[in-house]
Order: sequence, then structure tokens, then C-alpha cells
Amino acid sequence: MAVSHPPISDLESHLGYWLRRVSNDVSASFARRLDGEGVTVAEWVVLRMLQDVGEVAPGRLAEAMRMTRGAISKLAERLVAKGLVDRLEDPADGRGQILALTAAGRAMVPGLAALADANDAAFFGCLEPAERSELERLLRKIATGMTWTACRRTSPVQPTV
Repeated sequence: MAVSHPPISDLESHLGYWLRRVSNDVSASFARRLDGEGVTVAEWVVLRMLQDVGEVAPGRLAEAMRMTRGAISKLAERLVAKGLVDRLEDPADGRGQILALTAAGRAMVPGLAALADANDAAFFGCLEPAERSELERLLRKIATGMTWTACRRTSPVQPTV
């Protein structure tokens, strides 16, 4: 007896497909812009976050970037080796460490930010300002988890065990 399956949805009907596709394109383009700067996209994000927060424990940075502590440790090692980040003893906890930009790291951020702005303009410049604001609002809502739990609770399709 043949097993019948429900119809398969079109790949392009999945929002995740479009998010991944746009994310991959935006990231690849930005990586090309960063090629001559000596940093990767992930390293840029660390530098930019440190510019905003000053000093931060690697674990807090991992949470903010939604990465593992091991991945942040490797990024930090590379940035320390490049002279862009310092590992300092945490004054609040003599055993812990904090990360901070070096003078070279602080000097590099504005130029990299201009490249990020140009990359965003290249990809999202086709949107009207209101469309761009709405896209950002919706992405932030999803990324911050404001709807994650609520969406799971109200979904007509529940996962099976």
C-alpha cells in the first residue's frame, strides 16, 4: 500500500529561504568589500560591538552575537593577533577576562562602518525609506524573540514527538 504524503510546499514560499538567500548575498558582498581591510565579516561585528560597549566579557559578547563561547574565543584570538583587540583582566573578577578595542581597532572602525553602509545601500537602496524601516522593524522583532514563543503557541501546526 502506497503511503500518501501531503503536498510539498514550494521552496520559494518559505520565508527562511528568502532570509538565507538575502543574508548570503549581503554577507558575501560585504566580505568582498572587507577583503583588502584584513578582517572578516564576523571580526567586523566584534569590532563594531566593542566600539559601542567599550569593554565586555567574551561570554556576554557570545550571547549578543548568538555564537558559542568557543567561536568568540577564536575570533578574539585572531583580533588580538592583528592588534585590534586587547584581552584584559576583568577588574570585577580577577580570573575573568574582558575584551576591548586597541587604538588601532578604534581607528579602523569608522572606515569599516563606511563599507558596511555602502554595502547596505547597494542591497537595500531599492527600498523606499518606509519599506526599509518596516523590514528592519520586522527583522528586529524576529531576532529579539518578541514573537518566537507567541508564534509557537498560536501556530496551527504543532511539532510531533
